[in-house]
Amino acid sequence: TTLSGDHVVNKGLGMLLALAGIMVYVAFRFQWKFGFGAIVSLIHDVIVTLGVFSFFEIPFDLTVLAAVLAIIGYSLNDTIVVFDRIRENFRLLRKAELIENINISTTQTLLRTLATSISTLLAILALMIFAGENLWGFSLALFIGVSAGTYSSVYIASILLIWLKLTRDDLIRRAIIMALVCQ
Repeated sequence: TTLSGDHVVNKGLGMLLALAGIMVYVAFRFQWKFGFGAIVSLIHDVIVTLGVFSFFEIPFDLTVLAAVLAIIGYSLNDTIVVFDRIRENFRLLRKAELIENINISTTQTLLRTLATSISTLLAILALMIFAGENLWGFSLALFIGVSAGTYSSVYIASILLIWLKLTRDDLIRRAIIMALVCQ
């Protein structure tokens, strides 16, 4: 079944609330610049997926909505893996500049990200081929979203950290605040 106008509005508001909650979590766990990068990356993935569905006039039903929510979780996990490595490398590579840190961190996580994404895409491809018409929209949305999420985690979220001028001091202040809160 396709979604009615009221369902679309309610589900859209629910998705926006979920994104806001994710931003608060990532900002608390890391730093607000990381949170902003993660949210822009997630919004990108959702827009790409919904854009393909809109462009080709593919029906949008509850299974597709479930796939979009799964894409948000998958992409956030990918982004957090990259961000964890960037944050860790700030401590390990003390003399490295931000761009060098991001290049090294991206290179270190790229093989893991690609291996995870390719194996996930193979499973989704099997679902597209063998699951039947009822799950076609779900599996297509997942395929598009995982593909978009893979490159956005590496090439969009990290680049936003450069644009926002992330510094070592941002992370040091964050560590001091966390130490005070946890006492």
